[in-house]
Amino acid sequence: MEEKIEETKPKHRDKIEALDSLSVGISMVAAIVIGVGIGLGLKHLTGYTWTLWLGIFWGVFAAGLNVYRAYKRAQKVYEGMEDDPRYSYRAKHGDKSFDDEDK
Repeated sequence: MEEKIEETKPKHRDKIEALDSLSVGISMVAAIVIGVGIGLGLKHLTGYTWTLWLGIFWGVFAAGLNVYRAYKRAQKVYEGMEDDPRYSYRAKHGDKSFDDEDK
């Protein structure tokens, strides 16, 4: 006899995934704000305006790094979908619509 193993999906998994996506946006804003704060602090300490721009650059760089990490994490999640039979048509034929076959 072959036993069928069912995967149980946690009750609030969809909500957690949505919050994870939301956290990327929040972390982008937070990184830029922290970078501006560091830049303002450095400008106040040193008196040089370019240190403000250095802090802003660090904040924007950190925000971009957060987006890159989220992209890599999402890419790992969707990596296994290429073998899924539900998506095999697109894997073989690309993104053509199904209506194009009738012509």
